[in-house]
Amino acid sequence: MQVTTLGTGSPLPDPGRAGPATLVRTTGTQLLFDCGRGVVLRLAAAATGPVLLTSVLLTHLHSDHVCDLNDVITTRWAMSPVPAPLEVIGPAGTAALVERTLAMLSDDIGYRRAHHGDLNWDPPVTGVDVADGAVLELGEVTVRVAATDHMPVAPTVGYRVEADGAAVVIGGDSVPCAGLDRLCEGADAYVQTVVRPSLVAQVPSARFQDVLGYHSSIADAASTAARGGVSTLVLTHLVPAPWPGTEPEWVTEAAAHFAGEVVVAYDLYALELGVA
Repeated sequence: MQVTTLGTGSPLPDPGRAGPATLVRTTGTQLLFDCGRGVVLRLAAAATGPVLLTSVLLTHLHSDHVCDLNDVITTRWAMSPVPAPLEVIGPAGTAALVERTLAMLSDDIGYRRAHHGDLNWDPPVTGVDVADGAVLELGEVTVRVAATDHMPVAPTVGYRVEADGAAVVIGGDSVPCAGLDRLCEGADAYVQTVVRPSLVAQVPSARFQDVLGYHSSIADAASTAARGGVSTLVLTHLVPAPWPGTEPEWVTEAAAHFAGEVVVAYDLYALELGVA
């Protein structure tokens, strides 16, 4: 199993960090978690693309996690030689989001079908709503779903991906909660959105400081990882993005609560898990 943090940024535009997206690959399966800003470009940089995806899974429907879903859908459709059905899986509201996205794309779909005689089908995309406790079999991979806590955004979910003798948890945007604890139990890696409160507090903006209320801090994520006996904690969707050279400070904060490996992710960081 290979876990690649395609995009490690946040809603704050950053020239070096695309929007939130994580790719999990096994021998025959490619799962994309979230579709943040620039995800198709990062897929290309990871030597893959929308045509090769098995499924897309969304942790929640905040704009920074879904804003390039339309690009994934359009690129897969326009580049496929034959119809390539795609499931977009996520919390309640995902099926409706897919319908609205296809409606938004309807003009473009009409233009391309009118121009390309061999492109004689609409994008075969289906939205699938899932909830706490769901177990999905996607290709050779088992995905377990748990409710998370990103209130007032609701519902939100995290995922545990199991394959090749390994398990990775995609936590999404959440404060510590029972769902994350359940997913993380015995996992090899835990990929979690984090904020650094000491830096956020320095920004004189109430709207910006609001992010502290519904995201895990570095300490929160580290404590969750420690409770679960996780081997590697991957910090992503970093708010604010670390100034180059300060990444060790983030690791030190996490290490006060977690004895395992801590990674401050960057775009296209790849982690290998499981048996060779």
